Amino acid sequence: MTTAVGAPPIPAGLTGDDLRRLYYYLRLTRSLETRLTNLYRQGKVIGGLYSSLGQEGESVASAYALERGDVLSPLIRNLGSMLVKGARPVEVLRQYMAKHASPTRGREMNIHFNDLARGYLGQISHLGDMVPVMAGIALSFKMRGEARVGLVYVGDGATSTGAFHEGINFAAVQRAPLVVIVEHNGYSYSTPTVRQTAVRRLADKAHAYGIPAATVDGNDVFAVYEATRAAVTRARAGGGVSLIEVVTYRRRGHAQHDDQRYQPPEEIARWETNDPVDRYVARIVGGGWVELAELETTDGRVSAELDAAVAECEHEPLPEPGTALTGVWTDPAAEVPLWFRRLHG
Repeated sequence: MTTAVGAPPIPAGLTGDDLRRLYYYLRLTRSLETRLTNLYRQGKVIGGLYSSLGQEGESVASAYALERGDVLSPLIRNLGSMLVKGARPVEVLRQYMAKHASPTRGREMNIHFNDLARGYLGQISHLGDMVPVMAGIALSFKMRGEARVGLVYVGDGATSTGAFHEGINFAAVQRAPLVVIVEHNGYSYSTPTVRQTAVRRLADKAHAYGIPAATVDGNDVFAVYEATRAAVTRARAGGGVSLIEVVTYRRRGHAQHDDQRYQPPEEIARWETNDPVDRYVARIVGGGWVELAELETTDGRVSAELDAAVAECEHEPLPEPGTALTGVWTDPAAEVPLWFRRLHG
């Protein structure tokens, strides 16, 4: 489909094909998390399950602003970012179900896995600690003269940690090509932002490091894409670090086991009317850039892809106990560990 005659220009230098791809990743992210929720309730997900419901727009849009060769480090609510960079739904399903064929061979769950060739570095759970890691990676790009950029996500709570301060300060001094996305979703687990930092606009923290910052509507896909693209372009040109505060909201608890009793029902309901996927659909269809029928076709494509992914991995085996140490000290291990042979004869 071409843009409708008389339609306004598409924002941010995007094309019609870009709009369709962005919608695909938005729908894929939300639908995959819905499938995972169903599997969790069936007892097939091992460990915790984290949802990005209400935050998918900022994850997809920010990752879409990167180029091949750039590297990002996601948080537990940035599944959409990893999908944009090439992670496959079947890999995510295997991770959450701790299958032997998962990227971490059942050792770790959710999206704690790496693929630097595709451009994502798996997180660790310690708040803010990926900022210094990504500062080092971004600095390595600069030292090798590579036109590559790093992007790291942190939550509002992480901006109060020492690791955040040390990492972003080091990156700023070194003028490393790094973009820091601060997800201001209102809560650090169950602690409201107003109870863990006196700053109301988290972008103001950038003043302490001498770097530019912006605050954007995190549920506006176009606004997040434009801000991230500008920061990425600046970093690639040697301008150093930028911080982007995306104001958004998670409409589920910290994880599936969290009953959200600390989130007022009226607050959740208010943010439901500010849904990033609904807003994006209204914008691209209302702008005459994409037809609703095309989006419905994409919905069917996503559903079929997820049906196939679940069918592929749902009944795959868990890891054999004897492989617990494979890849811990050396990869692959030469033989079954001695302790295991002694224990099991």
